[in-house]
Amino acid sequence: MSIVIKTPEQIEKMRVVGRLAGEVLEMIGPYVQKGVTTDELNQIMHDHITKVQKAIPAPLNYHGFPKSTCISINEVVCHGIPGHKKLKEGDIVNIDVTVIKDGYHGDTSKMFIVGQTTPRNKKLVEVTQQSLYAAIKMLKPGVCLSDIGGTIQPIAEREGFSVVRDFCGHGIGEGFHEEPQIVHYKNKARLALKAGMIFTIEPMINAGDYRCKVSKKDGWTATTKDGQPSAQFEHTLLITEDGCEVLTWRAEEAEQLPQIIKHS
Repeated sequence: MSIVIKTPEQIEKMRVVGRLAGEVLEMIGPYVQKGVTTDELNQIMHDHITKVQKAIPAPLNYHGFPKSTCISINEVVCHGIPGHKKLKEGDIVNIDVTVIKDGYHGDTSKMFIVGQTTPRNKKLVEVTQQSLYAAIKMLKPGVCLSDIGGTIQPIAEREGFSVVRDFCGHGIGEGFHEEPQIVHYKNKARLALKAGMIFTIEPMINAGDYRCKVSKKDGWTATTKDGQPSAQFEHTLLITEDGCEVLTWRAEEAEQLPQIIKHS
């Protein structure tokens, strides 16, 4: 396993691009409304990344992916391709953004709720975010990689939800996907975290069974096998000398993550 420990110069570049990625999710929030198409949302974010941030949307043409962002609705677990589908009342929507600036990647995602949704959908979104925050708060040098999944899985299962096995978090930097892989369920990965590691944690939590299927038509869209909804939150994280830093923070999270958001 070849893990890149970032230099101070690389870390500064990751802070910049991480903040840009978080800013995209802050910007798009008011547009996530009933009646808007996912393609319209994608275009707004594409324009913001390329014209305002002077950056590059990493998903566009990545292994043939046709759009600048991933937008996954309801039973879509991840890698939803923006298109002509209009959002409707009660939808739960994951928007996943990766920005490239000066050769470095910042990767983050957030759930949005369109209007009023069901209590179970709302609980699914809340628990998924809580599981990410719980994992973030225990990160520091010496913590084992397996402790991430060991923290997330019990939180999901206490509510009767399940953790997706087919997709994982990952190291990130000059590469979109670097080592190590970060699984979100209980596992035996004994690698100890070290200062200078940067990776994503991105739990995908299903309301029903954890199993997924990938569309044979487009080769990307992953949905729950049982058709029940799924939720995901993601942050890019830096292991520091005494804890961790959220590189893709959003201003709205200052209350939940006050000690590990760098305001710069």
